[in-house]
Amino acid sequence: MDEIKIIDLEVFARHGVLSEEKSLGQKFFLSIFLSYDIKTAGRTDNIYDTINYSDVAHFADNFMKENSYNLLEALAQNLAEAILLKFKVDEIELEIKKPLAPIDLSFKNVSIKIKRKWQTVYLGIGSNLGDKQKNMNEAVKLLGNEPKIIIEKVSNFIISKPMGEVKQDNFLNGAIEIKTLLEPLELLKVVNDIENKLGRVREIHWGPRTIDIDILLYGDRVIRNEELIIPHYGMYQRDFVLQPMNEIAPQVIHPLLNQTIYQLLLALK
Repeated sequence: MDEIKIIDLEVFARHGVLSEEKSLGQKFFLSIFLSYDIKTAGRTDNIYDTINYSDVAHFADNFMKENSYNLLEALAQNLAEAILLKFKVDEIELEIKKPLAPIDLSFKNVSIKIKRKWQTVYLGIGSNLGDKQKNMNEAVKLLGNEPKIIIEKVSNFIISKPMGEVKQDNFLNGAIEIKTLLEPLELLKVVNDIENKLGRVREIHWGPRTIDIDILLYGDRVIRNEELIIPHYGMYQRDFVLQPMNEIAPQVIHPLLNQTIYQLLLALK
């Protein structure tokens, strides 16, 4: 991926733990590396086909001046996310130098360097109570309303038979591809909040529900804890998961099984 770089942008701002740092302010130096495909701008020679580095520099300067954080860590995290949200670049590497940090020794700089990027995540979605189509559409809408989520693709919805022995109506199922800045547990909270808003009640295991949203894949991460299991533990055994996934992401690889969604669907059939 191509990069746009801004090196040692000087900003006067008020960040630090000490009250003097907040009241008097000091110099900071920012180095910003943006991953961005510049081929189109290289061919058209049009500034509107790229990211204007002046806009990025002024945005970072204003953000530093308009906010105040105790820690460089918090400043870097929030500034990186703000730039990713504003300019929709794929990835940012950000270094913030603090040459006047309160250290009673000789030194050149204190700095924090971080990398942040949009994560590609796949969600499974289902409903078998009430107006199923409406429930599914509303869930997609609520996901898209989250500032740190971008809806990339939504599969067609398919009808599937319920799992287990509980007598209930057929499900409507689908899959969603999103990009997000949320960490897995943060995303889980958003998903659970949406389910609650749409009347999800957890009384019967594999029972009927107005909406069900599962995190199927989160990049290539493998997570196993009491709150969350990624990849979703049963996705490779479920036709109603693999069919919609195959529609929007057939070549995505399951990080544990090392097979594509298409291969898993063939094996299941």
